[in-house]
Amino acid sequence: MYLFHYHLVTSRVREVEARYIGKLGFDLVGRHGRIGEDLRSFESGSSWAELDRIGFKLRLSELELGAVNVVVQPGQWPLPRVDHLGLALHEDEFERAIGRAEESGLRVQEHGGRRTFVSTNAGYRLELHPPRDWIDELMQESDRLWLSELHLKADDPLGKADALAHVLDCERIGPNVEIGETVVRFTNGGPQGRPELEAEMFG
Repeated sequence: MYLFHYHLVTSRVREVEARYIGKLGFDLVGRHGRIGEDLRSFESGSSWAELDRIGFKLRLSELELGAVNVVVQPGQWPLPRVDHLGLALHEDEFERAIGRAEESGLRVQEHGGRRTFVSTNAGYRLELHPPRDWIDELMQESDRLWLSELHLKADDPLGKADALAHVLDCERIGPNVEIGETVVRFTNGGPQGRPELEAEMFG
């Protein structure tokens, strides 16, 4: 089981994107959005000034470093909040997680057979993937970097941690949940609903 992705929502997309690229060394996979009614994507090399000039409206920006994938989406909050966490699971782990979610009455949505979203009823969602070749390749890179810790500020750290541990059947120690090589830590003082990104540590 790997936590390889998280999806952020913020009103400061350009600043957040610049932090990942400039300070953390992430690569820009692409900026996805629209020009008028047409869907368009732009890889690294197109400046924001150029995109503004042609009327590009961003839907999301995708960034990647090693085995970590981050998406930043425009939203209402200056400080980024987490919409969902993306996880790669073995086939049996995936089936058991979906089963626990359904038994608990949680909303489960499939998107084109490529990914499955589970609502935790704790303000954020989980994006669950059964085995995928591209995820396996991502995780097996010899020089891969991974997410070792993710700290999220929340109004109810224990409740949010318990929701995550329940669906994934992972160990929870207080507000900390161990997911493979990654520890997700929920801390006090955050907003209701979606938790706020506080810190990341990479290994």
